[in-house]
Amino acid sequence: MAEIHAAEPTRRDFLYVATGAFAAVGAAAAVWPLIDQMNPDASVLALASIEVDISKIPVGQEITIKWRGKPVFIRHRSEDEIKAAESVDVAELRDPQTDDVRLVKGPNGQLEKQWLVLIGICTHLGCVPLAYKGEFNGYFCPCHGSVYDTSGRIRKGPAPLNLEVPPYKFVSDSKILIG
Repeated sequence: MAEIHAAEPTRRDFLYVATGAFAAVGAAAAVWPLIDQMNPDASVLALASIEVDISKIPVGQEITIKWRGKPVFIRHRSEDEIKAAESVDVAELRDPQTDDVRLVKGPNGQLEKQWLVLIGICTHLGCVPLAYKGEFNGYFCPCHGSVYDTSGRIRKGPAPLNLEVPPYKFVSDSKILIG
């Protein structure tokens, strides 16, 4: 039977491995600052989410805040506005969505129907609609005549989609976190 002998490692083999490992660590150390500078800075991260106190918004009123440079409408809907939004035949809508789909659950696990949170940018050309205007007492974009209902759904005009609902959640009964 023939014996097979493996070559013994030499100092030269060790130097090759050590040099390669040192070069890999050096390349990673040189590239890391270039990759890390692509991360968002602190001012951008601060805008990523915003906590809003909604306890001072009376029923039937709305506030507008800025989030990521966009206007966000937070509306405390009245019972009449909720009923108007729920009574719409979804099959008639251009962008069919029920009112419930556009809302989130509160801290008690119930759907918070009285609170509507929307990004206030018309889906037609990016104008800012006016609140409590238009045929459905929702939102009206005076630039091109888009009319939205009390749930922010497009009802008339050239806008193709409903007003967007930002990601948000209730952190307590009186505060929401947007983003």
